[in-house]
Amino acid sequence: MKLSLISALIGSLSISCHTFAATNELEHITTTASRTEVLADPLPVVVSSISKQQLSLIAPTHIQQALKQVAGANLQHGNGQEYLPALRSPVLSGAGACSGILTAEDGIPLRAAGFCNINELFEAHTEMAERIEVLKGPGSALYGSNAVHGVINVITPDTTYDHTTLGLDYGSFGYSRYKLGQGHDFGKQGLGINVSITRDTGYRDDEGVDQEKVTMRHRYDADNFTLNSGLTYTHLDQQTAGYIEGFESYKDEDIAQSNPNPDAFRKAQSMRVWSKLNWTKDDNNSFTLTPYLRDQSMTFFKHFLPGTPLEENAQQGVGIQSMWQHQFANASTLTVGFDGELTDADFLQYQDKPTEGSAFLVATVPQGKHYDYQVTSRLLAPFINLDWQYDELLVTVGGRYEHMRYDYTNHMLAGRTKEDGTPCGMGGCRYSRPESGINSFANFSPKLGISYQFTNNHFIYANASEGFRAPQAAELYQLQREQSVAELKSEIAKNLEFGFKGQQAQLHYVISAYAMNKENTIFRDSDFFYVNDGQTQHRGIELELAYAITPTISMQLAATHAKHTYSYDQLLGEVNINGNEVDTAPRNIANLQLLWQANDMTRVALELYNTSGYFTDPENLHRYEGHTLVNLTAAWQLTPTFAVTLRVNNLTDEHYAERADYTSFNGDRYFPGRPRNAMLSARYQF
Repeated sequence: MKLSLISALIGSLSISCHTFAATNELEHITTTASRTEVLADPLPVVVSSISKQQLSLIAPTHIQQALKQVAGANLQHGNGQEYLPALRSPVLSGAGACSGILTAEDGIPLRAAGFCNINELFEAHTEMAERIEVLKGPGSALYGSNAVHGVINVITPDTTYDHTTLGLDYGSFGYSRYKLGQGHDFGKQGLGINVSITRDTGYRDDEGVDQEKVTMRHRYDADNFTLNSGLTYTHLDQQTAGYIEGFESYKDEDIAQSNPNPDAFRKAQSMRVWSKLNWTKDDNNSFTLTPYLRDQSMTFFKHFLPGTPLEENAQQGVGIQSMWQHQFANASTLTVGFDGELTDADFLQYQDKPTEGSAFLVATVPQGKHYDYQVTSRLLAPFINLDWQYDELLVTVGGRYEHMRYDYTNHMLAGRTKEDGTPCGMGGCRYSRPESGINSFANFSPKLGISYQFTNNHFIYANASEGFRAPQAAELYQLQREQSVAELKSEIAKNLEFGFKGQQAQLHYVISAYAMNKENTIFRDSDFFYVNDGQTQHRGIELELAYAITPTISMQLAATHAKHTYSYDQLLGEVNINGNEVDTAPRNIANLQLLWQANDMTRVALELYNTSGYFTDPENLHRYEGHTLVNLTAAWQLTPTFAVTLRVNNLTDEHYAERADYTSFNGDRYFPGRPRNAMLSARYQF
């Protein structure tokens, strides 16, 4: 029945192909690939971009809905604003998962290196973004630690021109979002502000999101330099619904709507302030200096751990990005830069009540404080890059050296004891605290890329790059069981890639194939120790197409076929996982959109999103079947200043799981997807 409905909808659009027209954006500009604004196609890397027009049509309630349009990206939405990310990777979860993808706003990482949060994209103002850019593959040569699988960069708009924007989103299950944009141009200066307020009472019991975000911009223009400054503040107050348990329990509406963790919550605040000075000495030399500061704090109930402890973390820091560019007579460009950060972070985890069912745990989870420490970090990173142009050939070579130092102070008794120093009894305590000390990591990340324009607007490219990820503070200082020190090395990813890019008439395409090997991956062994002698292999083919079929009908396709496997010996139970597929790594993901520009006022979009089945455990003994979702959107530009959009998500009312996994303690568990839901958006701009 559902497949028949999908076929009918596609057919109704296809019949109209000879009559109607569509608009298509074929020129792609990126700032993420080189930290300056350049055309994306000639570069020997892949950067996908989700434009302001696309974001307006999607009106995403969560960034996962936007990133589905990027081949190789696979964010699994948890609950509220939470998610687990994937980019040319399995879905990253558990030990060693955090910071596998660098997230940024306007080119500045959302979090300090070493202090990531797996959900950190909720601290970017995506609700009112100009566009979202995704750099695929290791980006460590320009961005350093954490850019192992790529970079997700949210670009905020320049609001310093005369305008006023009012927006309202109203949807199912108590969802509402209010947006205000205001700017004024004073000539050489300008001021602007964007504000969004979100309220969502949720589909499941005892869940809800209250979120506010503010972005402010200032611009000053002079004869040979510009100064742009920005501030982003975010606040999140979330009541979280946890996993439901039981094989395919997401297919039962009563269970799917339930919340086994009604006390779970997350409260977070973040602020980033930056100023970007760009000085142009002459036509061939320019200098960019960007100082910034961060202030972030978070408290959340860890409903996914035994004993459901409470975590409080905070970090404050300052940083600087600097870059000098020299352009040679043959259009080749030399870039030399230096990045640095100083960060002070605090971490506290404690539990008010005894752990229920502790008799069934291998190690005791004690009541009281588990961890209480402070870490001061320093990052220093010079880098260099040369883009050498010779006729139709572009060669890019570069590298970055990065030194990270942690100064760790433990505010509790060291070792594997309760807070007061007494032992936990049979099995011992689950948590262990190392002595105060210093850890440092140094890495060099090279890259080499070649792009050749073999015909007009068509390019073949190849690149070899290396990414790295220094161990995070949490992995070094939140130890488990008998472990007294984490002897960790930086995770290394070596990547080879080639592909084709370009455009022909109304077609824009990117075809890429990659092979990545990762070593020193961090995981918890059977003794719950953090170790990082794991190895994985990642092989994939990606396709992104934008094609104007007729003047009024267009299509966009983002599809990937990938295989992610363990390539080291480790016994889990009696199973050696060497050669197994990494859990939560669907082989095939595709997003197809058909867009119909019915007339000057009306645009309709039909979206089909498919994710194939995947294993939910490393032993490859349990599996999720996958799902296909259909979304329908209609947008009307009623006047030059007033637009309305209606979006129906999960049109066929599919029972599916946003996330599925399996644990030996809980069995099959899921974050259920929402049933059919709708949202009406209105925007007035003058």
